[in-house]
Order: sequence, then structure tokens, then C-alpha cells
Amino acid sequence: MGKPTGFLEIDRQVSKEIEPKKRILNFKEFHKPLSKEEQACQGARCMDCGVPFCQSGKMIDGMASGCPLNNLIPEWNDLVYHNNYKQAFIRLRKTNNFPEFTSRVCPALCEAACTCGLNGDPVTVRENEHGIIETAYKAGWMKPEPPTHRIDKKIAIIGSGPAGLASADQLNKRGYHVTVFEKDDQPGGLLMYGIPNMKLEKEVIQARVAIMKLEGVEFKTNTPIETKKQANELLKEYDRIILACGSRKPRDIVVPGRDAKGIYFAVDYLTGITKSLMKSDLKDETYVPTKGKNVLVIGGGDTGNDCVGSAIRLGCHSVVQLEMMPELPTQRLDSNPWPEWPKVKKTDYGQKEAIAVFGHDPRLYTTTVKEFIKDDKGNVKQAVIVQVESKKVDGRFQMVPVKGTEKTIDVDLVLIAAGFVGCENATVQAFQVDLTKRNTVVTDTQYRTNQEKVFAAGDMRRGQSLVVWAIKEGREVAHAIDEDLMGYSNL
Repeated sequence: MGKPTGFLEIDRQVSKEIEPKKRILNFKEFHKPLSKEEQACQGARCMDCGVPFCQSGKMIDGMASGCPLNNLIPEWNDLVYHNNYKQAFIRLRKTNNFPEFTSRVCPALCEAACTCGLNGDPVTVRENEHGIIETAYKAGWMKPEPPTHRIDKKIAIIGSGPAGLASADQLNKRGYHVTVFEKDDQPGGLLMYGIPNMKLEKEVIQARVAIMKLEGVEFKTNTPIETKKQANELLKEYDRIILACGSRKPRDIVVPGRDAKGIYFAVDYLTGITKSLMKSDLKDETYVPTKGKNVLVIGGGDTGNDCVGSAIRLGCHSVVQLEMMPELPTQRLDSNPWPEWPKVKKTDYGQKEAIAVFGHDPRLYTTTVKEFIKDDKGNVKQAVIVQVESKKVDGRFQMVPVKGTEKTIDVDLVLIAAGFVGCENATVQAFQVDLTKRNTVVTDTQYRTNQEKVFAAGDMRRGQSLVVWAIKEGREVAHAIDEDLMGYSNL
């Protein structure tokens, strides 16, 4: 461990944030990293527990506790404390293909399970991970390492999100010929177009993809695989195929007035902003107009928060965010003990910015939309919102409207961030793979679908989830394919 008494003597410290009213002037990342000295102190807080829950990745009560990738966290915390960043980088890369992504967008399941958090503040695991990988880039350690020998087998991967990228990285390192097909103009999936720039600058993704290209991975962008003819051609040309297209079918809101103009799905809204930002620094104005609008965000999760932050940066007049579930407590309840994931209220960056700009939290809890009202040109101009409560309907609990709680608010722009309901149909139908009732691809324990040679991984298989889970699935499907083709695997 770092310093035996470190957790008793040193307080938790995290990176500083640029204050909200300054950071909303652009779409740049807004955290100021800790210095090497500060990181060493934070590494010293690691207790090197007898049971390191931080890296366990176990499911407790339906939620992950600890890192799904089983990152060797106590080891690289100790190495950070001793300023041995080269070795820390080597240990980090043994389990995580993309720490430059996870150290920015992961909700830090590891920290929620940290033993220090039982009676105090957890170790700043994600901060240390970020320090390690950024140091590696600056020092030139993060460089192309193509395989010295190639296996005469070809793998096609459909989709270049974190699951597709992780499987491509693993299989390429093993020596397979790997081709990644992406329907968008840039690799990265929702990393590229679903997560806004202020959380993950796109140069980070592009730099990592550039390394993979130099290592031998082939990327074919603007290439959707959505017809049976394409599927059959790939099945003939490639030895194995991985479907990693994500869970991108958005959940809709079915209420009167839904056909009004000015109502968009959140990912489409965020994608338009990112594309405009990358092409012209927003000068082409090809994104959804937001300046001066009264914005309604439907959904209280991470994507909803990203919409709040993006709308504020684009100059909205007001923003309201609806959350169907009740407001969570500020501290753990006795019914939610460590090391379970803490079910507590989180005020994220977008909500903090709304508080700074408008003077209040944008969230309305236990509230949903009952109706959209259109003007004479068909544009949305108002929304009727209503409070909901949990009631048993047909044998199961549902959130139902409370009569008499309706309220009409002015709305010019509506962003639906109500989650996703599984994978899109075209690729599934092209390969004729079976789906579950949740609209995810059916696989066995080795990620095989019902079709010979076709595997599936990531959100497409498990449903909407975290980047860290997608990376884990990408690594595991690569192992399964390697074993399937070679009879064993050293991945």
C-alpha cells in the first residue's frame, strides 16, 4: 500500500472545476487536474484492503459494486504514491483498453465501493486513473504497438462504440485482421456523438483511434451494415462477426401533441451539436436552434443532464428537467449499505450550471408530460405537466398521474432523454439474430448468437449501460472468439 496511515492523515481531494458561468462560454472540458504531488497524496490514501472491493465488479441487489473491469486499483494507487507512473500505466493497461475514456465519463463504481468510503471519503480512484493515462500520453508511452505476427483469420466488427473498439483492440493485438464498420462519419459510437464535448473532448477519441489504425485496425466509416446482402457478403469474407451496434433506439413519449415541431430525441440533439462543433466550431449553425428558447428536458439521467448543459451553452432562455422518480436522499439509507452503489441525490455539472445561471435546480421530481400544445403553425408552445405517484396496476407498480396536479408551462424546445429500448432493427434483421423481450440480442455465455459465426456484445446484448461495461463485454467477446477459432486463448 502507499502510506500505511495515509487514509487517516490525508483528506480526499479532487480536481478543481472552472466555475459554471465561465465554463458555459464554450464546450471544452472544465476540470483542472491535480498536480503530481497532490496525486501522490491521494494514492497514499489507498488502504490496500484485504478484500479490495473497489476492483471486485460484483453485482449486489441488481447493481454493480466495484469496477467491472477488475482494474488493479490498489497496485496503481501505490505506484502513483511512489511516482512510478510508467509501471502504473502498464498495470492500468492490463485491464482497461481505454482509460482515457473511463477516467472522464465513468461514474466511478470503484469509488462507491472503496473501503475508505465506509466511514469517510473514498480514494480518488478516477482522478488517479486520469493522471496515469495523461502522463502516459505526454511521456510517449501510449504509442502504436502492432502485433509482430498475424493470424490468417479475419474479424468484422459492426459498430465502433466502446464495445466494438475494445474487441477490435484485443483481437488486433492477438494478430487477427480486424475491420470495424461504422455507420457514422467518425468512429466512437455514442462516445463520439452521444457524450458532449465538455465531458469528453473528441480529440481524445480521435487520438486513440489513430493509434489503433497504426496498429493495423481498419476502420470503414459511413458504412452501415443494414441489408441481408451486406450481411451475407460479410459472412462469406470474414471468419467471425461481432455485432456491437449499441442500444440506440430511444424511448418515446406517447402523449397528445407529440407530433408538434420542436420535439427531438436527446441523442439527435447532442449529435447535431457535436458535428457542428467539429466541422465549424458551431459557425454553420446546423444544430437545433436553442438560443432564447424555453427548453424542456424529459429524463433525469446522464443524457438529460447533458442536454441541460448543452442548452445552457447555446443560450437557452430557461430550462426545466422532468424526472419521474422521487428525489433521492442526500445520504445513504440503512437499507442501502456499503458496498452497494449509493442511491443518493447527485447534482451533476449541467444542473449546477442551471443553478448558477437561473438561480434554481432545473429538476422537477415525480413529474411527467401529459400533453404538448401547438401554436397555429404546428410548433410546440406549451406543455401540460403532471405529478405522478407509484401505484399497483394489474399486479405491478407503475407511475400514474395524480389528478388535479396539472400545470401548463411555456416550452419552445423539447428534448426527450427517457432512455433507450434496445437495439435498432436494421442490422439485427440483416443478420437474422434472435432478440429478447427487451429488444436486445440473444447470446449464450460465450457471446454467440443463434447464427453461426455471429457474436454480439455491449449494449446491443445487455441493454443500455455504462462505458466500462461495454469495454468489459468487448474484451470478453474477443476472448470468446479467440478461443472459438484457436481452441484456446491467451487474451
